Amino acid sequence: MSDDSKRRHSSKVVDGVSKSAGRAMLRAVGFSDEDFKKPQVGIASTWSMVTPCNMHIDKLAVESGIGTDAAGGKSVIFNTITISDGIANGTEGMKYSLVSREVIADSVETVAACEGFDGIVAIGGCDKNMPGLIMGMARLDRPSVFVYGGTILPGEGHTDIVSVFEAIGAHAKGDKSLIEVKQIEETAIPGPGSCGGMYTANTMASAIEALGMSLPGSSAQNAVSDTKLADCRAAGAAVMELLELDIKPSDIMTRKAFENAITVVITLGGSTNAVLHLLAMANTIGVELSLEDFVTIGKRVPVLADLRPSGHYMMSELVAIGGIQPMMKMLLDAGLLHGDCMTVTGKTLGENLSGVAPYPADQEIIQSLETPLKKDSHLRILYGNLSPTGAVAKITGKEGTHFTGTARVFQSEEEAQQRIMDGTVVAGDVVVIRYEGPKGGPGMREMLSPTSAIMGRGLGNDVALITDGRFSGGSHGFVVGHVTPEAAEGGPIALLQDGDSITIDAEANSISVALTEEEMAKRRAAWQPPATKYPRGVLAKYAKTVNSASLGAVTDALD
Repeated sequence: MSDDSKRRHSSKVVDGVSKSAGRAMLRAVGFSDEDFKKPQVGIASTWSMVTPCNMHIDKLAVESGIGTDAAGGKSVIFNTITISDGIANGTEGMKYSLVSREVIADSVETVAACEGFDGIVAIGGCDKNMPGLIMGMARLDRPSVFVYGGTILPGEGHTDIVSVFEAIGAHAKGDKSLIEVKQIEETAIPGPGSCGGMYTANTMASAIEALGMSLPGSSAQNAVSDTKLADCRAAGAAVMELLELDIKPSDIMTRKAFENAITVVITLGGSTNAVLHLLAMANTIGVELSLEDFVTIGKRVPVLADLRPSGHYMMSELVAIGGIQPMMKMLLDAGLLHGDCMTVTGKTLGENLSGVAPYPADQEIIQSLETPLKKDSHLRILYGNLSPTGAVAKITGKEGTHFTGTARVFQSEEEAQQRIMDGTVVAGDVVVIRYEGPKGGPGMREMLSPTSAIMGRGLGNDVALITDGRFSGGSHGFVVGHVTPEAAEGGPIALLQDGDSITIDAEANSISVALTEEEMAKRRAAWQPPATKYPRGVLAKYAKTVNSASLGAVTDALD
């Protein structure tokens, strides 16, 4: 392919006398005469001091630029936003978390399309910026590579951010002193990198690698490591190869590739947020994907990884034994992955995995297919008179597979958190947190604070929680989120009252309330939609445009 054909976008911005003014501005940021003849690659950095997940990504972006430039391109680093779920959880600020995914996708599309970049390298390191970056690259459909910023190392005593949240609940119960909570607070987050379990960031990094949009190994590297620096440089070079081969996200993000991503998420025991994000990413690239695909794939794919939050190990410990590549090779050999899917290496997934060595014989993190932790998926898609269009649960089996209890209904996360902490919530309760959906929140907050409080108070086996909001990847216990239709749209969850009997069955994949149709109709007739909390601003725009969580909660879905 000629340089001109690889410069199909940038040439319109910098070629010819009529573009002299644009070249003048680019000279000020470091362009030379030779640079104007090269393909331009935008390096989308999510660097920010907002969160340790992204505090090192400025340096990673520079490394990707070096890789691009050495391969004959011209790199241009630009930034997009990120937020911190770990900081915002339990506050009004958390309403902006899922919203930020759409803002990030919008900003990547906006900058790259405006500036005429021929290719994209995007570096993400926290829950929402990762799918947001993929969605932005999908909209552009120009040769692109995603780079994961890497996982954090464990804190003192094998702690992490979830250890802090659960210590708060333990203090409320009287099991930890203020001094003990502060000691965990001071040592649980030792430096840069994404949260250390198989929470949403590590889940999405693994899903994106399985999807073929990052280089092999990118999902399982420590944030501060020579391997991560090398990964960034290699990604910068890889995008130039993709330009040469004219391989775009639409060539990689196929239906089969999404099935591979779902398979890997299940095998790792990954976050429920993966359901939301994979649906959104598929929608953006134009691939048909639904909740039912998680059901179908989940019947044949086991959980193999003993990783937090439900398991014992952290991502850094999986990194030490080889990451997810040996597991993917095992899945491929068993016929559970599609090996013919194209990837950002310019080779198929099968070709990438052909020389991968197995895990060390003495490792205990990834179980064999013959002795799985769970024979089928932990991600359960539940239907019933409480969720006619689907809800998402993460049931590993350790919590049991069936729960019947009495509804204790709350209109917000804060109200529920207060009543969990003060002992109002007791064994046998089903905590109902509503008006936290995409439209009702708005923003579909994560319920890490209340689920951690339940665990910290020792109620993990005795209390269930359902919500039209969602969960952090760090949440565990008998929890059901993404209940649709959501309360703000008059879904059945809006009609629940204290004392209603709710049954959750993770084997029959059902969620129901013991009410007659006549009683439901009576309550529905009396229901009034809540007043709009946010008449203007980004939350107002989001609430007006976002679709159902069962469809990915996207703001630009085609009719």
